[in-house]
Amino acid sequence: MLTKEYKDHIVGTIKDCLRNKFQDYKPETDHMPFHYRLLGKDRMALFSFLHSLNTTFGTSIYEPVAKEVAKTKFKEVFTQYKLGNILTQGAQDEIQKIMNHLSMGGEVDKVSETERVRKVAQHGKQNKLKSVKVDLFLVSRKDEVFMFDLKTVKPNKGDFISYKRNMLEWLAVYFYQHPKVKVRTLISIPYNPYEPKPYTRWTMKGMLDLKEEVKVAEEFWNFLAGEGTYNVLLDCFEQAGIDLRPEIDRYFARFK
Repeated sequence: MLTKEYKDHIVGTIKDCLRNKFQDYKPETDHMPFHYRLLGKDRMALFSFLHSLNTTFGTSIYEPVAKEVAKTKFKEVFTQYKLGNILTQGAQDEIQKIMNHLSMGGEVDKVSETERVRKVAQHGKQNKLKSVKVDLFLVSRKDEVFMFDLKTVKPNKGDFISYKRNMLEWLAVYFYQHPKVKVRTLISIPYNPYEPKPYTRWTMKGMLDLKEEVKVAEEFWNFLAGEGTYNVLLDCFEQAGIDLRPEIDRYFARFK
């Protein structure tokens, strides 16, 4: 559970993230005379800002907050971690076999898939990729590695196919350098848009191992720092919003 001191630190991190976004934000220059007269330029500027923020929420808000939260539990924490750039032909071939198996309705078993990739990660020709980056890279106190791909809340079926291949390639690139380390690669979805109903994206079935490589909402945030973290984090976001409200109002008042 996060301490009072660390909660204040998280609130500060959220506020800094939003302030940075304000500094980098450039309002759209499209002339929309009917919209301006109906809603006001300040509201249109706010709408434009929210749209911009939504498209970058993962990198500009979730990643830095997840990094700070995870520091309470993990001994090493990185965002946009450079994993390496070597994917051997043996690993590439094995990954294609796994993807073919799944696309034909084969059973998903991430533990087995991981060991299959491990066995061939140093076999065959060395193919160079662009430097592979991981959104959130964690090392536990027991030296177990966790790699997270932070995603939007409503991916489609095609997205999950590419996510699966991406996670298998992460394993191959890492095992090429560290063949014996215990590693898990996962998709994280920061909140459940269907709450209070369960997160039911049927498109995940058949491609992702829901137990081994997907963490949604509370499951993700509580994994990073312990039980109750998700609810504490919601309170931190609320407090950051209250603290920033005067600044936000002043910022958008300029567009009236």
